[in-house]
Amino acid sequence: MSDAPLVLMLADEAATLRLAEALATRLASGDVIALEGDLGAGKTTLARALIRAVAGDPALEVPSPTFTIVQTYPGRVPIAHFDLYRLGSADEFDEIGFDEAVADGAVLIEWPERGGSRIPASALTIRLDIDGEGRCASLSGGGGWPERLARLAGITRFLEEAGFGDARRAHLAGDASGRSYERILRADGTRAVLMDARDRLPGPPVWDGRSYDDVAHRATTVLPFVAMNEGLRAIGISAPEILAADIPSGLLLLEDLGDAFIIADGVPQPERWQAAAELLAHLHGEARPVELPVSGFGDYRIPDFDRDAFLIEVDLLPRWYAPLIGRALDEEAETAFRAIWTDLFARFDAAEKSWLLRDYHSPNLLWLPERAGIQRIGVLDHQDAMIGASAYDLASLGQDVRVDVDEALEWATIDAYVAARRAAGAFDGDAFAAAYAISGAQRTTKILGGFARLATAFGRPQYLRHIPRVKAYLMRNLRHEVLSPLALWYDRHLPLDD
Repeated sequence: MSDAPLVLMLADEAATLRLAEALATRLASGDVIALEGDLGAGKTTLARALIRAVAGDPALEVPSPTFTIVQTYPGRVPIAHFDLYRLGSADEFDEIGFDEAVADGAVLIEWPERGGSRIPASALTIRLDIDGEGRCASLSGGGGWPERLARLAGITRFLEEAGFGDARRAHLAGDASGRSYERILRADGTRAVLMDARDRLPGPPVWDGRSYDDVAHRATTVLPFVAMNEGLRAIGISAPEILAADIPSGLLLLEDLGDAFIIADGVPQPERWQAAAELLAHLHGEARPVELPVSGFGDYRIPDFDRDAFLIEVDLLPRWYAPLIGRALDEEAETAFRAIWTDLFARFDAAEKSWLLRDYHSPNLLWLPERAGIQRIGVLDHQDAMIGASAYDLASLGQDVRVDVDEALEWATIDAYVAARRAAGAFDGDAFAAAYAISGAQRTTKILGGFARLATAFGRPQYLRHIPRVKAYLMRNLRHEVLSPLALWYDRHLPLDD
């Protein structure tokens, strides 16, 4: 990665605003940005625009901190804005709370040269100089900034080529996979969503010499998303239209389907849950292809939800959840756990199969009331799709790990699905019920381990708040007779009511 500065010409204040918005979408806790330039070069203008963009408030009052030395602002990432012009020496850093500000959020510094060696070597330095009627911005930095700046430049080119070079940008979301999203708004009102999903290397070997990503068939490129997205659209499902794509770079510009999800005010909406169930019935009502074409890249083959993928997911529970709650599982317990799930996989694998979208739940399902029928549900996240038991996605919907779904709504969701399937032809309800219980138990067991891992290994304790809900869903599943051996194992080794 080149360490050469990224040089940008800022023709006017709108260009400065676009730079601030681009930086704001990627700003993270611990980032330090040092602004250099003569008086009148535009440092305060850029700082103010950046702070407003991160706060999501274009009218936010952002006074100069010249006399207070520091001003702090809440937002997606808390920002401390320092002006060191009045600082007597770098020794005064300990008195102005600089180190604490870096630990708590992001830091923006004007007159950084007065900070001397106390400015981290990993900081991003932005040098602003007057250039005719506009400004010249030179961006350079240590740490991970060379790579981040290269990505920023690549995204800027991608948006320009797609006709969105002058668009406003705002951070929209990120997820546990490392993908990030921005909302893009042109002056004419045209909206889109930028998906940044650069290729990532699979993790270290964890299962017979293969990484978790390889065994569990988790996407490491954007290609599976493109294939599944177009496959869903071809059968009448409201996946977002792809407006522009740079697959090798992992950049997609997508139709903006809005902000209305199948929950409202944190509460599941029964009408929307029913529509989402009926969409699954439509998806599962016919045989679906295993291979999907992607223009310029040949055919993408959807992987099977095979035994190793099934088992490595539930293996997260003894690896991460048991230690989290202070339970040590001996070899006998782990051997019994693996044997039970191996037997359950045989039953799961024999069930009716279809496209299994994998994370079919409220964070990924939008409500589009202006559309009709199943098209009222917008489907966002499907790059990890597999071929597996049809019941799995219904269990994901009926036992949403991010929001409480009471048993009445879960049963209403199942009933809506079953009614739609029976209306379309023959349907084995008993076999589906067993597959649903296995799917729900496998998914909730995986998630208990996965959320424990995110909290323990990646410092994301917010995931622990979902644990009681996930345990309650698992206990519902364990009532089914097909799961009797698993229920006995939990009672003996990891009591769920503990």
